[in-house]
Amino acid sequence: MRLKKTVALALVTAMTATMAAGCGSSSSDKGAAAPESTAAGSEAAGSEAAGGAADSKETKEAAASGEKQKLTVSVWDNDATPQFTSVTKAFMEKYPDVEVEFIDAPSDEYANKVTVMLAGGDADPDVIFIKDTENQVTMKDKGQILSLDEYIKKDGIDLTMYNGVADQLKMDGSSYTLPFRKDWYMLYFNKDLFDKAGVPYPSADMTWDEYEELAKKMTSGEGSAKVYGTHNHTWQALVSNWAVQDGKNTLMSEDYSFLKPYYEQALRMQDQGVVQSYANLKTGSIHYISVFEQQQCAMIPMGSWFIGTLTQDKDAGKFDFNWGVTAIPHPADTKAGATVGSTTPVAINAKSDVPDLAWEYVKFVTGEEGAEVLADNGIFPAAESQTISSKLAAIPGFPEDGQEALKTTSWVLDRPLDAKMAAVRKVLEEEHDLIMIGEEDVDTGIANMNQRAQEARED
Repeated sequence: MRLKKTVALALVTAMTATMAAGCGSSSSDKGAAAPESTAAGSEAAGSEAAGGAADSKETKEAAASGEKQKLTVSVWDNDATPQFTSVTKAFMEKYPDVEVEFIDAPSDEYANKVTVMLAGGDADPDVIFIKDTENQVTMKDKGQILSLDEYIKKDGIDLTMYNGVADQLKMDGSSYTLPFRKDWYMLYFNKDLFDKAGVPYPSADMTWDEYEELAKKMTSGEGSAKVYGTHNHTWQALVSNWAVQDGKNTLMSEDYSFLKPYYEQALRMQDQGVVQSYANLKTGSIHYISVFEQQQCAMIPMGSWFIGTLTQDKDAGKFDFNWGVTAIPHPADTKAGATVGSTTPVAINAKSDVPDLAWEYVKFVTGEEGAEVLADNGIFPAAESQTISSKLAAIPGFPEDGQEALKTTSWVLDRPLDAKMAAVRKVLEEEHDLIMIGEEDVDTGIANMNQRAQEARED
């Protein structure tokens, strides 16, 4: 048989407990992931997947020859996060005739490195974790990744376990990737501040208008002692996310007027002193973690990755108050549990000389077994099940009454799959800054978004 050449890469080893930044979704400067569970690998290794690498022709041939079959996988910041190593270790424990090697790169260099390798027609890496979803579009358009449709059909993969995420990753009606992990937005709150104010905790079924009123109630004090009712971080996504939450529009829509009520709300809350000034947050480089952990706000809409930050920081003694989490508020015409988020897709290199083995790896890490390993490590997988939810709820320090935050009725990509998304996003972020600091009114800002985004699409 034809074995892949051994490249000078670090062989995946047994995992050490690490902390990590978020997985490279739409939001930057994410908090750290939860500590790794030492049981993750053994649990996954002891379970049995449908199909499995034993069905791979390459794996059978490797076993017959007595040589391990090599599989190369591209990842980023591997030393800083358990997400890739944990599931890969479990895969190799289950299939000891397979040796997985990582092609690792720093987060900010990863996309370019993968682009160069694929452009060169290299068979390495066999499997590609995609850091930003728009890169998937470019890879598919250049014929650099395989359609997974026949594999999915052959093995009877039920895409409904991804709660709509896999469908949103389809291009031209076909699946070129499967989602590995995902993050979504939740509402975090300071239980102690709510208890002191005698105000009921935020509901899992709360509209954005109700959220605004609750934030007013929870705003108190003056000067350095002021507690803001909530916190709006400076990401443009923390306005636009709520506008696309109903699934009716996307950031690639031609008319951004659907953003207007959400900008009006953000500015209104700022003018009323319910949230900190956007300008002060920007000029002071104030991070959302410090605002919440120093009890300067009672609530904060933030991604699921924040759970890991809070659990580990409280354990480390960085704060000592009780916190809670619930479902993100929703538009009035949208069902409770609707949320917005990002995902990490996984693809197979079209030039791989072991595509069947690569599929077995993709199937494992994106399936229920891989999902349970991620959940054991405090990382939110794309696949959903009651078992996975229970494992996430069992994260040390996770609020006992936070189960509603783990239940989603719908899930929308914050950034749609489009090769022009990065260029359009830059426009939106620039106009966002001008609106939020008062250099442009909302109507002018949206008009500029419409014009400039169209130019970016056509460029």
